[in-house]
Amino acid sequence: MSSNDLVPIGEFARRAGIAPSTLRFYEQQGLLASARSSGGRRLYPRAELRRVAFIRAAQSVGLSLPDIAAALATLPGGRTPTAADWQKLSRQWQPLLDSRIAALVRLRDQLASCIGCGCLSLRRCALYNPGDTAARRGPGARYLLGNKPAA
Repeated sequence: MSSNDLVPIGEFARRAGIAPSTLRFYEQQGLLASARSSGGRRLYPRAELRRVAFIRAAQSVGLSLPDIAAALATLPGGRTPTAADWQKLSRQWQPLLDSRIAALVRLRDQLASCIGCGCLSLRRCALYNPGDTAARRGPGARYLLGNKPAA
């Protein structure tokens, strides 16, 4: 790799549209790699810009950094993702996205109703959730998570 292919962290951050601290964090998480100048400054291979774009796109669809790291680990030799890689990985993420979309639709449709935790209206929850039976199904707002009130 020639020195022309290495970009100082400040310029790289500007080109990527993120803060230098985010780049350092991604590097700590093993998502990016950098080289060091003779003075110890971080230099990023220009190709890592595509990797940052991949990370940001994956985050925008709700993937966690561990999920993203696992996806990047499937690429041969740690190379940057290609369009074909993105298509393959995005197909694998579709069930996750479908379940999140379903949860958001439930949230939208039930937002003004009881969420099954007893906090909105003790009188109304006594009808929908007598004896706090929703708590037996697990933590959180059980009805918004898809559980139905007992008949």
